Order: sequence, then structure tokens, then C-alpha cells
Amino acid sequence: MHDDEISIDDVAARKLVDEQFPQWSHLSLSPAGHGTDNWMLRLGEELVLRLPRTAGVAADIAKEERWLPKLAPHLPVAVPEPVAVGEATTDYPLAWGVYRWVPGSPVEPDSLNHPERFGAQLADFVAALHGIDLMGATCSGDLEMYRGGELSQLDETVSDNLAKCRRIDGLELDLDTLQRLWNEALALEVPPKAHTWMHADLKPSNLLHRDGALVGVIDFGTLSVGDPTCEHAAVWDLPAAARHSYADALGLDAATRIRARAWALAIALAGVPYYWETWPQFVDECLARLRAIADSVGEP
Repeated sequence: MHDDEISIDDVAARKLVDEQFPQWSHLSLSPAGHGTDNWMLRLGEELVLRLPRTAGVAADIAKEERWLPKLAPHLPVAVPEPVAVGEATTDYPLAWGVYRWVPGSPVEPDSLNHPERFGAQLADFVAALHGIDLMGATCSGDLEMYRGGELSQLDETVSDNLAKCRRIDGLELDLDTLQRLWNEALALEVPPKAHTWMHADLKPSNLLHRDGALVGVIDFGTLSVGDPTCEHAAVWDLPAAARHSYADALGLDAATRIRARAWALAIALAGVPYYWETWPQFVDECLARLRAIADSVGEP
């Protein structure tokens, strides 16, 4: 998936656990999914391994170990609990993490039987996260991320990705409308927002539900401090009813919604040419978001 990806097989993962945490050597290992940044392996019934795919995201393990225990008591749903940090070895040259398993099912397009309720619950989580004292944290080091910055910083990247998408044969996507919506957001004059904590990647696979109710939020690898506008981007992966109830619950004004939509556009657009050959399922998710955005003319 990435040119600099570090792979690990079941034998190497088993060796990591057995040598560094022999108290868990009797627990089974089984696949637990993966994302763009990490491999996940279930360890027994109560634990999960998080193994970075590239050196560029390895620092996320230490970041989660430091901040998640401080944030968790202030949040209304379960989040990962760091249990241990594994050391790099010759077989796997990066730090890796062991976490408490968070029960729940990832959100799927048809799994929300009450999307309005889910949108409001997600808004409660975001409001709680954004309301936590920064505890001296600043937008620097491992807590600095482009998603907490200004839209204008992505203008060249968005233009480049639009051009790449235009060169993909058979891509059914209204790129002209996406370009217009992007330009509309860039043209807004918006005063800077006070920095808050940000999850910065609240896509459906990081949202856990039970019977359609939000029960957990996982993968804080993109945890950062910055302008919270981008936080609202991921609701474009949810049904429209959830999107609207989320925005209403947080009282997002029109300018914030337009800029959040542009963030959603920029992030999804980047995923199409990058993963076109390597992860078709993820590309489909990006395209679904972009089509929802293109169809949203007249909103918010």
C-alpha cells in the first residue's frame, strides 16, 4: 500500500508477543483488520495489537500512550486503553502497542437504524473532546497535523489531485462541482478558531456502535491540537440525516459547514489516485464521500 511499508507476518507477531510479554504467550492471535497506517491483531479476547505500517506513523504509539489515559475520563464513550508498548526488533523495527479491546461494530452505511440519534451522539463526543483542557499541549511535535491548519495550505495539493483524477479513465465523478465547492470555501473570510483537541479522523471505521448507538471511538493516531473545523469533515461519510443532526447539535454556522465540507473533499480526493491501484475498497469509500459532497449543492 505504501512504498516504505513494513510488513509483518503471523510468525513474527507471535514472536514479538512471546519474547516481550511472555505473560500473554498463551493468548491466541487473530486478524482484527487494518487501516492505512496500522495492522491490527486481536490478542485473546481482551487485547489488541497495533502495529504501524510505516516509520512515519510509529510515533503515534507513544502519543496515544501519553494522552489517551488523560482524555478518556472526560469522554462519553469508550476509547482505546493503552496497556503496554512493545520495542522495535530486527524482525519488526518499530515500536508497537497493546491496547484493551473496545467492544462494538464499525459503522457501515446501513447499520444506523436511527441516524439522527447517531449524529447527535457523535456531536456529544466531539463537544466533550473539544472541551477538554489542553493541559499544556500545543500544536507542535507529534500533536501538530495539517488537518488542524488552514485550508489554503492544501490548495496546491487539491489542484494536483483533481488533475490526477481527471486522468483516470472511467472515473464517474463531478470534478467541476468539487472544484467549485473547494473554491467557495477558500473564498470565505473566517476568523481563526481557538485550538482544541482533535481526533481528526472520525471516519465510520473508527466509530463503534451497538444497535445503532455510538459506544466507542478508536484510532487516535491522528490526535492533534489545532483549528477544530476539520473535525467535522468525516460526517460526510454518514447518512445525510446523521450529518445534519450532528451539525445542528454542535450549532455549526454556515461558514464552518462549508469549510468542513471542503476539508472532507480534500481528504477524500487525496485517497482516490493514491490508493487507486492498491486498495479499491478504500477508493470506493472516498468516492462515496465525494459524490455525497457533489450532490450537496445548496447545502448547508
